[in-house]
Amino acid sequence: MITLTEAAADKVRALIEQKNKPELGLRLFIKPGGCSGFNYGLALDVQKEDDQTFTQHEINIFVDPNSAPFVEGATIDYVENMMGGGFKIDNPNAVSTCGCGSSFRTAKEHGQPGSCC
Repeated sequence: MITLTEAAADKVRALIEQKNKPELGLRLFIKPGGCSGFNYGLALDVQKEDDQTFTQHEINIFVDPNSAPFVEGATIDYVENMMGGGFKIDNPNAVSTCGCGSSFRTAKEHGQPGSCC
Protein backbone atom coordinates (compact mmCIF):
# COMPACT_ATOMS: atom_id res chain seq x y z
CA MET A 1 0.00 0.00 0.00
CA ILE A 2 1.07 3.58 -0.69
CA THR A 3 0.10 6.31 1.77
CA LEU A 4 -0.66 9.84 0.64
CA THR A 5 -0.69 12.48 3.36
CA GLU A 6 -3.47 15.02 3.49
CA ALA A 7 -1.03 17.80 2.51
CA ALA A 8 0.08 15.82 -0.57
CA ALA A 9 -3.53 15.02 -1.47
CA ASP A 10 -4.44 18.71 -1.27
CA LYS A 11 -1.58 19.60 -3.63
CA VAL A 12 -2.43 16.80 -6.09
CA ARG A 13 -6.11 17.80 -6.01
CA ALA A 14 -5.15 21.40 -6.86
CA LEU A 15 -2.95 20.23 -9.75
CA ILE A 16 -5.74 18.03 -11.13
CA GLU A 17 -8.22 20.91 -10.86
CA GLN A 18 -5.79 23.17 -12.78
CA LYS A 19 -5.70 20.59 -15.59
CA ASN A 20 -9.52 20.25 -15.43
CA LYS A 21 -9.19 16.48 -15.93
CA PRO A 22 -10.88 14.67 -13.02
CA GLU A 23 -9.87 11.25 -14.41
CA LEU A 24 -6.23 11.94 -13.49
CA GLY A 25 -4.51 10.46 -10.49
CA LEU A 26 -0.97 10.48 -9.11
CA ARG A 27 1.49 8.04 -10.64
CA LEU A 28 4.46 6.96 -8.50
CA PHE A 29 7.23 5.20 -10.41
CA ILE A 30 10.93 4.50 -10.29
CA LYS A 31 13.57 4.61 -12.99
CA PRO A 32 17.27 3.76 -13.03
CA GLY A 33 19.70 6.57 -12.27
CA GLY A 34 20.65 9.10 -9.66
CA CYS A 35 23.65 8.77 -7.42
CA SER A 36 22.07 5.92 -5.41
CA GLY A 37 20.81 3.81 -8.33
CA PHE A 38 17.07 4.57 -8.66
CA ASN A 39 15.11 7.80 -9.00
CA TYR A 40 11.54 8.41 -7.93
CA GLY A 41 9.10 9.85 -10.39
CA LEU A 42 5.70 11.45 -9.82
CA ALA A 43 3.27 12.43 -12.56
CA LEU A 44 -0.38 13.12 -13.12
CA ASP A 45 -1.66 10.24 -15.23
CA VAL A 46 -4.60 7.95 -15.97
CA GLN A 47 -4.82 4.37 -14.77
CA LYS A 48 -3.26 1.73 -17.00
CA GLU A 49 -4.47 -1.87 -17.20
CA ASP A 50 -1.77 -3.50 -15.06
CA ASP A 51 -1.41 -0.74 -12.44
CA GLN A 52 -1.82 -1.26 -8.74
CA THR A 53 -4.28 1.39 -7.62
CA PHE A 54 -4.66 2.88 -4.15
CA THR A 55 -7.06 5.60 -3.07
CA GLN A 56 -6.16 8.03 -0.30
CA HIS A 57 -8.09 11.22 0.50
CA GLU A 58 -10.13 10.68 -2.71
CA ILE A 59 -6.96 10.72 -4.85
CA ASN A 60 -6.11 7.68 -6.97
CA ILE A 61 -2.47 6.59 -6.82
CA PHE A 62 -1.15 4.42 -9.65
CA VAL A 63 1.95 2.22 -9.47
CA ASP A 64 3.17 0.05 -12.34
CA PRO A 65 4.09 -3.59 -11.58
CA ASN A 66 7.84 -3.01 -12.07
CA SER A 67 7.94 -0.13 -9.57
CA ALA A 68 5.57 -1.64 -7.01
CA PRO A 69 8.06 -3.83 -5.09
CA PHE A 70 10.45 -0.89 -4.68
CA VAL A 71 7.85 1.50 -3.23
CA GLU A 72 5.60 -0.83 -1.22
CA GLY A 73 4.77 0.87 2.07
CA ALA A 74 6.00 4.30 0.95
CA THR A 75 4.45 7.56 2.13
CA ILE A 76 4.13 10.56 -0.17
CA ASP A 77 4.03 13.93 1.56
CA TYR A 78 4.08 17.55 0.39
CA VAL A 79 6.23 19.96 2.38
CA GLU A 80 6.76 23.71 2.17
CA ASN A 81 9.87 25.44 3.48
CA MET A 82 11.86 28.60 2.84
CA MET A 83 13.19 27.12 -0.40
CA GLY A 84 9.67 26.41 -1.74
CA GLY A 85 7.51 23.34 -1.76
CA GLY A 86 7.81 19.83 -3.05
CA PHE A 87 6.81 16.23 -2.70
CA LYS A 88 8.78 14.03 -0.32
CA ILE A 89 8.77 10.24 -0.40
CA ASP A 90 9.48 8.20 2.71
CA ASN A 91 10.30 4.70 1.48
CA PRO A 92 10.85 1.91 4.03
CA ASN A 93 12.56 -0.19 1.33
CA ALA A 94 15.37 2.33 0.81
CA VAL A 95 18.58 1.45 2.63
CA SER A 96 20.50 4.36 1.13
CA THR A 97 19.41 7.72 -0.27
CA CYS A 98 21.20 10.69 -1.71
CA GLY A 99 21.15 14.15 -0.19
CA CYS A 100 18.39 15.47 -2.44
CA GLY A 101 16.05 12.64 -1.45
CA SER A 102 15.03 11.64 -4.96
CA SER A 103 17.54 8.82 -5.42
CA PHE A 104 17.70 5.56 -3.47
CA ARG A 105 18.72 1.91 -3.46
CA THR A 106 17.32 -1.12 -1.68
CA ALA A 107 19.09 -3.93 0.12
CA LYS A 108 18.67 -6.26 -2.87
CA GLU A 109 18.70 -3.85 -5.81
CA HIS A 110 21.34 -1.22 -6.50
CA GLY A 111 19.99 0.05 -9.81
CA GLN A 112 22.23 1.96 -12.20
CA PRO A 113 23.92 4.82 -10.35
CA GLY A 114 24.58 7.88 -12.45
CA SER A 115 24.82 11.59 -12.02
CA CYS A 116 23.08 13.09 -9.04
CA CYS A 117 19.71 14.79 -9.25
